[in-house]
Amino acid sequence: PNFGASLHILKVEIGGDGQSTDGTEPSHMHYENDENYFRGYEWWLMKEAKKRNPQIKLIGLPWTFPAWIGKGENWPYDYPDVTAYYIVSWILGAKQYHDLDIDYVGIWNERAFSSKYIKLLRYTLDKHGLQQVRIIASDRLWEPISFVLLLDSELHEVIDVIGAHYPGTKTVPNALLTKKKLWSSEDYSTFNDEVGAGCWARILNQNYVNGNMTSTIAWNLVASYYEELPFGRCGLMTAQEPWSGHYKVEAPIWITAHTTQFTQPGWSYLQVDGHLEGGGSFVALTDGLGNLTIIIETMTHNHSECIRPPLPHFSVTPQRATFYLKGSFYMVKTLQVWHSRLGFESGNSSLFQQLHPVKVWKGSFSLDLNVDEVYTLTTLKTGKKCCCPEPPPPQPFPSNYKDDFNILNPPFSEAPNFADQTGVFEYFMNVSDPGDHVFTLRQVVVQRPITWASDADQTISLIGNFKWVNMTVTCDIYIEKQRDGGVFVAGRVDNGGIYVRRTKGVFFWVFADGTYRVTGDLAGEEILMKGLSGVRDNAWHTLTLNIQGTSASGLLNGYPLWENVTISKPSNGWAAIGTRSFEFAQFDNFHVE
Repeated sequence: PNFGASLHILKVEIGGDGQSTDGTEPSHMHYENDENYFRGYEWWLMKEAKKRNPQIKLIGLPWTFPAWIGKGENWPYDYPDVTAYYIVSWILGAKQYHDLDIDYVGIWNERAFSSKYIKLLRYTLDKHGLQQVRIIASDRLWEPISFVLLLDSELHEVIDVIGAHYPGTKTVPNALLTKKKLWSSEDYSTFNDEVGAGCWARILNQNYVNGNMTSTIAWNLVASYYEELPFGRCGLMTAQEPWSGHYKVEAPIWITAHTTQFTQPGWSYLQVDGHLEGGGSFVALTDGLGNLTIIIETMTHNHSECIRPPLPHFSVTPQRATFYLKGSFYMVKTLQVWHSRLGFESGNSSLFQQLHPVKVWKGSFSLDLNVDEVYTLTTLKTGKKCCCPEPPPPQPFPSNYKDDFNILNPPFSEAPNFADQTGVFEYFMNVSDPGDHVFTLRQVVVQRPITWASDADQTISLIGNFKWVNMTVTCDIYIEKQRDGGVFVAGRVDNGGIYVRRTKGVFFWVFADGTYRVTGDLAGEEILMKGLSGVRDNAWHTLTLNIQGTSASGLLNGYPLWENVTISKPSNGWAAIGTRSFEFAQFDNFHVE
């Protein structure tokens, strides 16, 4: 609080082992008889958020679910009691293992809802003493949820918030008729340059002014994923080089501060018409104890377009605005002033600067507003623009990178820098293997999850630098699935995230039946070479893939297996490991150069 973005809400994914835009997040229950509340990064992230702001609100929402939830169907509502038990287990685990109180829980991100399931979820929450956990639905559009709430009084009773995604600052009559809290429960998703900052400034105000929404949640918090994955740098700030420690506090952070540093959850919006005559908007909020905060934005159309939905044309001109404070606010004598101006063409933005206080004379004051500006006027004296030491300079991913996965008590369940795109790759300890492979990385998703995106039919984890051209990838591999099991190492891998099914690259596969293949795609349809390898399941082998210019070659256990395979495209990409299907397999001593 009172430092930078000073966020009020952190919304996290309830990992379900499936692709959710830029990767997979692990489930707390991969299988029916499995429970583990220490997987993935969300527990850590929520705890770090609470350390900094104990008051921050927490929301959990699933994108995908493990296969066992649907008993073979790609649908989470056939056994609503199972799904409710699964979600409530996550909320109980958050409390039991991390002392985290989840405030709100969602239904299924941007997918269908089931009224029967929602009612059962409320019942299950209450049965476990979780009355304080509120339900938000349906993280999609305003309809049909609003219409259904008006028809079904039982459902109306159990849903606390209607959450819509990318509402374009507008709501619908039915949503207003429900008298529920209306939130933009996912918004922004825009490249975090100054246009992104303009988008964020505009919707933070206008979601309330035009659409009565009292919360706006940005996807995503921080761009900490390979930039060439979908929606690269669509976070409030950028921190996508864990190997160098470099990060960048982008303009949207300071736009956020204009609202968050001078309001809190529990404050109320004053019900005024917040449209300014010359274009732009303002909102006014109070804590009910005499404090007042006014936020003004004058973003022009071309400097505030979000990624979605399309923005109809409007015009904004410089203007003088006069504000009249009435009622209990008539007594206010001065207001503190914070100001941002987005520079665009001129390139010299001024972000979150404190200006001289404004004198209020007989309940009124005037401001000269230019375009592309944000002002906060407030009775609070707590604002602060933090200053931090310069982050380390940016560096490319190391061109010679090794991981032997030999770590006894890893801080996370997954190895650093690997970005799982289908399947989940976890640290594993072989109790039965006395050899050199006690500590390995293991792919653990063995049935296709209930998907949100188009996950591949193979599993894959990416690593490295998308700009790499020539490379040697070496990895020890262990096929666990008999007969039709298989694994690969790959280079020049060109895709991931929601586009993972169409991934191309150079893939070197070995199979449990003793054959090998070289393919130009993850799907394995473009075969460049095939033959016998002598590889078998439940034994360790070393694969080496060498790509130089337009030619690739492969070694097995250090001996040439195939060579002079011509590669046309892609011309560059990441390194990767993975499996032929949703199957157990292990990897060790990974090395890319």
